[in-house]
Amino acid sequence: MTSKFDIARAADLMLAQHGRAATLAAAQRADELLERGDLAGAKAWRRVFKAIELLQRASRGKQRPN
Repeated sequence: MTSKFDIARAADLMLAQHGRAATLAAAQRADELLERGDLAGAKAWRRVFKAIELLQRASRGKQRPN
């Protein structure tokens, strides 16, 4: 099982590398692993995808004027 720390770190790296397209890149990676039969890897990348979404939502919330 992949730790929460590892998932958060992967999400941060994906955002740094892919910017707004990070969720798409994570979803594609999950799909690739699923097609190969790597269920654990696909599950981990789905968790990364969700972590990226949370980080993006938090970031958008900080950008809104009060």
